[in-house]
Amino acid sequence: MVFNHCMSNAERHRLIVQAIKESGSATVSELAGLTDASEMTIRRDLDTLAAQGVLERVRGGARTLLLRGEEPPFALRAHESIDAKRRIASEVSSLIADGETVLLDSGTTCLEVARLLRGRQVTVMPLSLQAIHVLSDPPSATTLLVPGGQPRAAEGALTGPLTLASLSALRFDTAVVGCCGLSAAEGLTAYDLDDATVKKAIITSARRIVAAADGSKLGHTAHAYVGPSALLHTLVTDTTAPADEVAALDGAGTLVKTV
Repeated sequence: MVFNHCMSNAERHRLIVQAIKESGSATVSELAGLTDASEMTIRRDLDTLAAQGVLERVRGGARTLLLRGEEPPFALRAHESIDAKRRIASEVSSLIADGETVLLDSGTTCLEVARLLRGRQVTVMPLSLQAIHVLSDPPSATTLLVPGGQPRAAEGALTGPLTLASLSALRFDTAVVGCCGLSAAEGLTAYDLDDATVKKAIITSARRIVAAADGSKLGHTAHAYVGPSALLHTLVTDTTAPADEVAALDGAGTLVKTV
């Protein structure tokens, strides 16, 4: 490789910061390839940027310190990690016994759970239009409860006073909660303040909280706080989940199942 010595430090730093902001993290070798700089130069750059509080150094690279404030579109997320989401949904479904009352959060992983609960002898209140549609399609032994609320455009998630009123009127055996971000240190977080309010109400309305989150959500923090990770009875995630975060969540009292 011919290294580009013409690029200024400031320009190289800008590229590094932009790459890490967009992807959440990057390795030294990835950044070296991006900037045509040596790995030694990149390591010095990362040390400089970390000292400035722009990013956080981790083994082999760096990750952003900025909270990810924008949620990817539902249609895009629905196709991401689909095999992992289906494995997670299968495990979550196996944790739910016949006869249970189940509260089902919005989100792509919870939609996969809805597909598996269809036909089961359970009572389900889904909090998204997509899951309501899945569970209302006959024939079905499932008892469907439809909450009030205003659907968020494209997302289909139900929010607002009518949703909160529906949640406060009922109590459930199990709530399945989707995650935008989850860590032992920062707890459960969401991209949207209205969504965070609904998730808080979900947690209040159920005896057992089961979180369903693929590995990309662990160690990640969105800007709307829901509550500490200790509120979660069980977390079902996949094998891409960071081992240190899994251990920290387990140590904080959440039963972690990896599929």
